[in-house]
Amino acid sequence: MSNSVAIIQGRMTSSRLPGKILIDIAGEPMLMRVVERTRKARMIDQVVFATTIDPSDDPVEVFCARRGVPCFRGSLPDVLDRFYQAARIFHADTIVRLTADCPLIDPGLIDETVDLFHRSGADFAANRLPPPFKRTYPIGLDCEVCSFAALERAWKEASAPHDREHVMPYLYEVAGRFKVAILNYPRDYGSQRWTVDTAQDLELVRQLYARLSGRPDFTWLDVLALIEREPHLVEINASVTPKSVYEYDKRNNR
Repeated sequence: MSNSVAIIQGRMTSSRLPGKILIDIAGEPMLMRVVERTRKARMIDQVVFATTIDPSDDPVEVFCARRGVPCFRGSLPDVLDRFYQAARIFHADTIVRLTADCPLIDPGLIDETVDLFHRSGADFAANRLPPPFKRTYPIGLDCEVCSFAALERAWKEASAPHDREHVMPYLYEVAGRFKVAILNYPRDYGSQRWTVDTAQDLELVRQLYARLSGRPDFTWLDVLALIEREPHLVEINASVTPKSVYEYDKRNNR
């Protein structure tokens, strides 16, 4: 029987907003918001948090232990290796990659992406590809899915710094290397920014959670409806520029 494991990556030494994964959002650390929402996905068998062996992430391990979240600690710069080792230890057949800076992640959308992965027979499926590729879902709902065999091949073959840091570009950046399936929405909301990478992003997400009255079961369409009712909200983080998949943290390659 297939074992689908969601691996959420996060570390305390974020370049633009250090410590963000334990920052409070409506009474819970952001890390836990992501874990709780991911656990609601029906097609996920287990949720694991993957952080680093750097001492700065000791509080992350302590928090996860206290809250009953399985935690794996691996390489700081080589996130692909961190994912591969976590997937191996937790016996994942299907790996779902999520990030701890997406507290609006939608469990239904996770399920749709995993379902597409299985239906299509793809090696890799996602509901978006990062710049310079196109996307239709808001930034912050990002979900990537791959087979263990595909992840293992990437782990063995990928050598470019951005491939090792961003985990899965090796699976989609060269056409024909793997079978790829992309989930698109009929309308284009790809310019909406719902992730937390800066102080402005954090302010927007806190405002959204406040208006949703701490509801644990809201969907991404509920968030979209809220923003369409109050379009001024998008001005909070309108000046933040998204990162390209080809960017990587040069601090990790000293």
